[in-house]
Amino acid sequence: MANLSVKLCGVVLKNPVIAASGTYGFGREFNELYDIGQIGGVSTKGMTLEPRLGNPVPRIAESRGVILNAVGLQNPGVEHFIESDLEWLKSTGTAVIANVAGKTLEDYEKICARLDGLVDMIELNISCPNVKSGGMAFGIQPQSVEAVTRVAKSGAKNTPLIVKLSPNVESIATNAKAAENGGADCLSLINTLTGMAIDIERRRPIIANNTGGVSGAGVKPVAVRMTYEASQAVSIPVIGMGGITCAEDAIEFLMAGATAVQVGTANFTDPYAMPKIIKGLNDWCDRHGIENVADLTGTLQLNGR
Repeated sequence: MANLSVKLCGVVLKNPVIAASGTYGFGREFNELYDIGQIGGVSTKGMTLEPRLGNPVPRIAESRGVILNAVGLQNPGVEHFIESDLEWLKSTGTAVIANVAGKTLEDYEKICARLDGLVDMIELNISCPNVKSGGMAFGIQPQSVEAVTRVAKSGAKNTPLIVKLSPNVESIATNAKAAENGGADCLSLINTLTGMAIDIERRRPIIANNTGGVSGAGVKPVAVRMTYEASQAVSIPVIGMGGITCAEDAIEFLMAGATAVQVGTANFTDPYAMPKIIKGLNDWCDRHGIENVADLTGTLQLNGR
């Protein structure tokens, strides 16, 4: 048996497989199928200071190899999570990563301060529109990436801060460096790409919001490339995600520079995807004589070098 444990900003994970935010709720439903304590961690449903109802329906559409979603961060609010889900989730033995979002810089500071010391890590969703700056997402421009990271870290003084990067940018490496400069302890990427699906009979977008976030197996090559570029640009650890459906996919991300991975859309198509990926990681390491899965991180050798 290979040693699958990894250390992420001082937090020891049983293995590098984490449930991605928005695809796993707070873990209760999946725990009815298997013991979620066997996975490395859970990144919770994205939370805001106040409860949110989300966007109008329809807000999910399928396309070939991907899905689109515009759920709009429907969630019960951070206080409900603390009161109703936090202690249960901690009791499972998996690492608890609180994914948070906001409409203003002040929102990010307040929610991070509220969760500081209560969870293992905090993950910033910076793909949200900044309502005080014309609606452009916090994660687009490097200046705003650094600003929101710095403000959030002022709230999360005692908890490692992960910044989840948007792929809808000019340079992922530049934004990765901006997050590091702002005080990020770790990066995760990629968040969803922006896309559209059209009902050709109605000649209208399928999703009520017109556009949505694209995820699933089809985005994996883009995600692997961006994970590599981000990991080369910073000295902090990186969590890779985007289209992972099997152990071999996860290994690609590790070799590209990720310390851990997150699995999202695959949980919809196969609720047992993560336990299978964990077993597949162990089997692959055993076949290749790898004693510690952490030794795979950053081992990619580019052609011609």
